[in-house]
Parts: sequence; C-alpha cells; structure tokens
Amino acid sequence: ITTPDPSNISVSSELLTEFVQTAVANSVSPLLTIGGWTGSQYFSTAVATSENRNKFANAILDLVKTYNLDGIDFDWEYPGSQGVGCNVVNTQDSSNLLLLLQQLRKSSPTLLLTAAVGSAPFLGADGNVMSDVSSFASVFDRIALMVYDTWAVNGTVGPNAPLASACEPTQYQSLSGSAASAVAAWTQANFPANKILLGLAAYGHSYNITPQAAVSSSGSLNSYPDIGGSQPTGPSDTPGNLGTDQCGNPGTVSGVFTFADLVSAGFLDSDGSAGSGIHYTIEECSKTPYVYNEDTHVFISYDDTKSFASKGDFILQSGLAGFAVWEVTGDYNDILLNSLHSGMGIQDCQ
Repeated sequence: ITTPDPSNISVSSELLTEFVQTAVANSVSPLLTIGGWTGSQYFSTAVATSENRNKFANAILDLVKTYNLDGIDFDWEYPGSQGVGCNVVNTQDSSNLLLLLQQLRKSSPTLLLTAAVGSAPFLGADGNVMSDVSSFASVFDRIALMVYDTWAVNGTVGPNAPLASACEPTQYQSLSGSAASAVAAWTQANFPANKILLGLAAYGHSYNITPQAAVSSSGSLNSYPDIGGSQPTGPSDTPGNLGTDQCGNPGTVSGVFTFADLVSAGFLDSDGSAGSGIHYTIEECSKTPYVYNEDTHVFISYDDTKSFASKGDFILQSGLAGFAVWEVTGDYNDILLNSLHSGMGIQDCQ
C-alpha cells in the first residue's frame, strides 16, 4: 500500500515471496498490485512532484528487482477524486500518474504495467472525464475495468455488476454503470479494446427485503424492490468487532456473500442452481441474477454461471484482451470460470 513517504511502499515480504514462488511454479507472471480501496491514501502525494515521482519509481523498481516481479498493477481508487474518504486528492493526479508511468516505461521497457480502473476514464484537471486517454494506452499493457459495486441507489436493490444498463427503466439508467457502457467510454476515449480486461465479481451484495416487496403476486421475484430493514450480515462480517477504517470511521457490516458463500449458506446448490426453497430470477437486461430467502428476508444481487457465460460472450464479441476477477477464490469448484470460458469459446479450467 502507499505511505506518506514515496520511497516506502508497504508490503508483506513473507507473503510476497510466497506469492512469487507459487506464481512461477505455475507458469504465471507475478505482478504486484499497489493501492486498492484501502491502500490508495497517498498515491497523490507519491506522484505530486518530480522528486516524489523519482522516489516512488525507484521504490517500485527496487521491489521488482528484489522479488523478481514481472510487472506492477496500479489500483489507485481514484486519481482526481475521493475513494475511501481520506485520500490525498489533487486536480493534477491523472497527469502526474502519466508522468510516473512514462518514467517507469523508459526505465524498464519490458516491465508489465497494468491498472485497475473505474467505469469511466480518468479525470482531467478540470474535474471532467478525459476525452482522450491514448497517452495512457501507450504506457499501459492492460487495464481492468472494475465494473462492480456499481449500484448506488439508496432504498432499492439493483445489479451489482450489470452487463448492460441502457435497457433498464429510465430512472435507473444513469445511476448504474455497466460493462457495455464502461467499454464504450474507454474505447471512445481512444483506449484500444485489445488492451482492456473486463472486471468481474465473484460475489454479491445482500439486502433485507420483505416478502411483500420481493415477491410478485405471480410468485416471481421483483426487480428493484424496496429495502425493508437493516443490512444483513455476510459470512466474513464480525458485527461485534467492526473496528474503524484507516480514516477513523466506524466499521460497517458489508453484507457481502461470495459465490462459494452462497453455496455454503444454502442459497445455491453445488451446481450453482437455486437451493431448496430459494426464489431465483435473472434480470434479462443487465444479466443480473437474484436469489431470495423468504424466511430470512435476505435478497442477494450477484453473478452466476449464466451471467458469467454472457459476459464471456461479450468479451469475445467486443475484442477485449480478457478478464479479471475479484476475486477468484470466491468461485466454487471453478464453475464460474468454466462458464466464462465457455462464453469466450475456450476450454474449461483444468
């Protein structure tokens, strides 16, 4: 993660060494991600001046040499705008990031440089989305579009990681990004499709919904039901020990269920189909599946084998470079990955 000192990047030496050894043993290129939702606090500081960029670049290259890394992945959430709530932010963040990338590319021409990015291109100094990011395309080998956690409508349930949104009801179209709109935004800003990875979610978000709101008179699940209670607890939540985040804010219950959690909790059977007594539907516009337990009132927006297959086909038809998953251990017996590969027209996981 980033620190106040650009020459110091915080890593776990033991874990990074183990990761690189495991990657190499499995013929996988080891890349180190810097940043993340909770690790981007000082990115802006690290690239703000020529002196800081030199320190940061040297620290990055030292890590590459020390741990025999093949590349660096930048997960800055987000240049020019706030993320977790206490990040340092500067209107020149995007241009300063580009200067750092150009410096790294010049110093190490073969180093893989990738990034996890939002649904829209980077912000310019004026605070608006950049209309031309071709300069970034010249230094990045790949970018992964984080098209998940997109739903931001208070009071209703919606798709976590929609494939499309233009066919949604009018009142929701501008409130939720989608894979299709994200790819269009980046390619229209001159970032080539063959350098874009589609980010996929192996998890979903849970909501407390009354049966009256969740289930229609015909017995099918409603889309966009009103939220009817407090946030359900996800399997990884520890309600009695939420602590505080790095900004000093009280921790909150996430309500997140991985795909594997949904199987363990009985929402899904081992083949990914709905469990006994569980309502299921897939919303055809966004290709978003939902499950609902009428007894516990837990309603979950997630991704399943059908939605992954649809996204695999989208990747193929759009000429994208491939995909990235947050995160792969959320899968169950590789059935999501196998469905994705099927949609892309390639072999299953072995």
